Amino acid sequence: MELDTLKDLYIHELQDLYSAETQLVGALPLLAEAASDFDLKSAFELHLEETRIHVTRLEEVLKLAGAGTEGEKCKGMEGLLKEGQALIEEEADPEVLDAGLIVAAQKVEHYEIAGYGSVRAFAELLEEDEAVEILSTTLEEERNTDEKLTHLAMTVINVAASTES
Repeated sequence: MELDTLKDLYIHELQDLYSAETQLVGALPLLAEAASDFDLKSAFELHLEETRIHVTRLEEVLKLAGAGTEGEKCKGMEGLLKEGQALIEEEADPEVLDAGLIVAAQKVEHYEIAGYGSVRAFAELLEEDEAVEILSTTLEEERNTDEKLTHLAMTVINVAASTES
């Protein structure tokens, strides 16, 4: 794909996010399975449902932009998910692993927040008002997930991991 215009870049980044989100749909069940804390497991399961909705929204935004979902595989998400998988394969105390899973998940959330923030800004400049609304909703959900993970880490997970010897 040639990137000659902001619209080209917008579509390219939407397709990248689509790839990222579809990869995440496959990875979140593994994170949930690896988590020992009930609330963390539940947070991953809830975010899986939200992520499936994010995929559908991206399909809608791409359609509004006159584009399909085909694009290159998101290498950024692929790398983040490989890091998370490597963590799961480590020999770790369950509470310490849970703390690590939050780190891995927050890396993903921050990546998504950056991506959604950028495409929303592009949509605003391109006067794609319906897309701005859709992307803003997803961006807010990603931020909320990050906040929930931070809360879990600070109030339960990291505390439990710090008491292990």
